[in-house]
Amino acid sequence: MKLEAPALTLAGIRHGFFGRQGGVSEGAFASLNVGLRSGDEPARVLENRRRAAAALDAPLANLCVARQVHGARCVRVEAPWPVEQPPEADALVTRRPGLLLGVTTADCAPVLLADPQAGVVGAAHAGWRGALAGVLEAVVAGMVEAGAEPRRIVAVVGPCIAQESYEVGDEFYSRFLAEDPSSARFFARSRDGGLRFDLAGYCLARLARAGVEQRAALKRDTVREAALFFSYRRTTRAGGGPFGVQLSAIGLVP
Repeated sequence: MKLEAPALTLAGIRHGFFGRQGGVSEGAFASLNVGLRSGDEPARVLENRRRAAAALDAPLANLCVARQVHGARCVRVEAPWPVEQPPEADALVTRRPGLLLGVTTADCAPVLLADPQAGVVGAAHAGWRGALAGVLEAVVAGMVEAGAEPRRIVAVVGPCIAQESYEVGDEFYSRFLAEDPSSARFFARSRDGGLRFDLAGYCLARLARAGVEQRAALKRDTVREAALFFSYRRTTRAGGGPFGVQLSAIGLVP
């Protein structure tokens, strides 16, 4: 399954937000699991990555996926790296046609960005830690260094955990307010008194802080849409165990 965002359907740009369907993995990883550190069989994971890349008219060798660490480091990609030696980063930027920038998620927010006029694309893995640390500002800054302009950048937040599914504690809430008191608007009280966090809305606000005017969110809930998406939180609620991750990718058409 591949979702496309109308805002990113641009000349010279190819992108896709992939779900869990259409792969070869089995069991908890069924079926389009792309996580090499998930515990799934590596051969199956690589075949799933190959299928996703092929859906974007690219070879597997051109798919660049970093080792994500929930940080804010952005890497400029000039050439593919060996699949077993990815750099540690949560944001990628390139102006090289033919490459695909990929991020993997299982509730965190995948964010794809493009400035087609400058010929620059970016991808970011924005969990709450990375978003709070500034990963979205970092990917925008990386794109600007590559020749993009914030006012021209189009950014889309892909499928992630929705506010209705994202219950958090008071310590979590306090951490965000300490960084910016206006972040209170991304929290809501449920009927039982619990706090629920709007990750996608927070990401959109951080993109706005970075000067991105053209931004949108797909508003798909990875927790509740079990047939379509992998979800760490859904797996945890069910008692834990292994889980897969899905891919979101963007590139410049060669």
